[in-house]
Amino acid sequence: MQDILQVGAVTSTHGIAGEVKVFPTTDDAKRFKKLKHVLLDTGKGMQELEIVQVKFFKNMVILKFRDHNKIEDVMDFRGKSLYVTRENAVKLKKNEYFIADLIGMKVYTEDHALLGTLTDVLQTGANDVYEVTLEDGREVLIPAIRQCILDVDTQNGTMKVHLLEGLLE
Repeated sequence: MQDILQVGAVTSTHGIAGEVKVFPTTDDAKRFKKLKHVLLDTGKGMQELEIVQVKFFKNMVILKFRDHNKIEDVMDFRGKSLYVTRENAVKLKKNEYFIADLIGMKVYTEDHALLGTLTDVLQTGANDVYEVTLEDGREVLIPAIRQCILDVDTQNGTMKVHLLEGLLE
């Protein structure tokens, strides 16, 4: 499991007072209202930034950081990712998982045979779909519904699934 989770990516500056536009990579952009700090991946390490103002514009979040009061202070933030520590991440409900914890999981069938590795999570609206790369290189899409996902063990990085008829054809 990862210790930090991505919540957004800085797309550009906003105005001249040190604000940045952020494309949220979290399910709920409103969560930025509750965040006090984020980690900026500078490419050379993580820089902690204190959030002092949050606004919303269309599908973007506009953030203002403490001690960054002019456009020159945030120019280098463009194209960089923002993260939170696991402790500051949203609390998950039962049977909810962070995508970062699912990617790379070994997926087994209900009879304990290794199926492959979970390589992507597709968010379709109705329910997520897990993309699993099989041992032979083919891919199978498994709907993330109770009938198919029998067990998820994030500690051990494994998932047990029931394959609906026709999924492997």
